[in-house]
Amino acid sequence: MKKVITFGEIMMRLNPEGYLRLLQAQKLEMSFAGGEANVAVSVANFGMKAAFVTKLPDNVLGRRAAMELQKYGVDTEAIVYGGERMGIYFVEKGASQRPSKVLYDRGASAIALAERTDFDWEHILEGANWFHFTGITPALSEGCAEICEDALRVCKEKHITVSCDLNFRKKLWSKEKAGEVMGRLMKYVDVCIANEADAADVFGICAGNSDISKGELDRQGYVSVAQQLVERFGIKSVAITLRKSISASINHWGGLLYTGGEAFFSPEYMIQIVDRVGGGDSFAGALIYALNSGYEPQKAVNFAAAASCLKHTMEYDFNLSTLEEVNSLMQGNASGRVQR
Repeated sequence: MKKVITFGEIMMRLNPEGYLRLLQAQKLEMSFAGGEANVAVSVANFGMKAAFVTKLPDNVLGRRAAMELQKYGVDTEAIVYGGERMGIYFVEKGASQRPSKVLYDRGASAIALAERTDFDWEHILEGANWFHFTGITPALSEGCAEICEDALRVCKEKHITVSCDLNFRKKLWSKEKAGEVMGRLMKYVDVCIANEADAADVFGICAGNSDISKGELDRQGYVSVAQQLVERFGIKSVAITLRKSISASINHWGGLLYTGGEAFFSPEYMIQIVDRVGGGDSFAGALIYALNSGYEPQKAVNFAAAASCLKHTMEYDFNLSTLEEVNSLMQGNASGRVQR
């Protein structure tokens, strides 16, 4: 059976109810999420075996985070326990012309201070055929970057497919440092996933005739971005999410998959957003599920775009849309009529 392993940080998410600002909130809602954890939940939710690897403090919050993943069918057996704390992030949901905002409190988290000896990758990766990480994890610390590379070397030896979502975070490291470290790791990557800005921020590869701040995206410019990533790093496939932000509440959303020298575009969806955080991870998770299931490129990118479209309608980071719901949307059932 196909098995996907993801490695990264899971954090506690705290947010006010609805669209309240943190300055107004009297209480906060708690959930758990992180880039690679979100991907693992998506993959497991679609019925494929998925495991998440991290380091968590050996306390009630660390155990609670693991339980949340277990609830959705994710294997947490390889999680290491130790360290003092887990990371926290606060989400303030935007609306209309007011953007959503994220505030991090993740310094000195258990995974950021993890050591290479914490993870036995030969054992962890036994039986896996796919490994996924994001650019967030090596940005956490020099140690995390080394741990990522340890895992990738074993993947190479075991012929495990590797996917990476570039996920540049300017609050974690500079563009220069990201380019240096990710450039070193990309030689192990088979499938690179990025949003509209990641390739420019990390590798200086820009899409011509696009202005992300104005929601103007040139499709052929992103084909060129994908081609340059393939040529520079020898990657087999590149996927790019294409988001046109009309406002914090309304986005146009789609995706591109470049593989075998050919570009495949998904349909574009207009979304009225419930919760934007985790949208890119839901695309990555669905794409991994689709490619690992043997979907043809056009169907794979269509599936990823439809699944992530549905995630934007759900509270919190996890995508809990079903295969039936995704397939229905792919078939054009997008009216949102009540189903009885």
